Amino acid sequence: MMKKPDVSKEPCSECGGHLKKKYISQAFERGGVTVKLSGIAALVCSKCGEIYFQPGGSEKVVEAANSLFKLATIERQFKRPLTGEICKA
Repeated sequence: MMKKPDVSKEPCSECGGHLKKKYISQAFERGGVTVKLSGIAALVCSKCGEIYFQPGGSEKVVEAANSLFKLATIERQFKRPLTGEICKA
């Protein structure tokens, strides 16, 4: 089994700053519909604010946002943003 690289040990590729683990929120807009994900584990540069995810993390965020867009469309929740929150077990 291959070990995933630990990007938290790397410097920021934009400015060389230190990366710190944080839980962030991100909003996505598509066709007039807005969805928001909260509690996303990410590495954020303490110097410039650049956001990094562990390998495979960004794909999971996109997958979750796409699921919320589908739910918003099915439920016709266009008047207000739809929010999803990641709860830690």
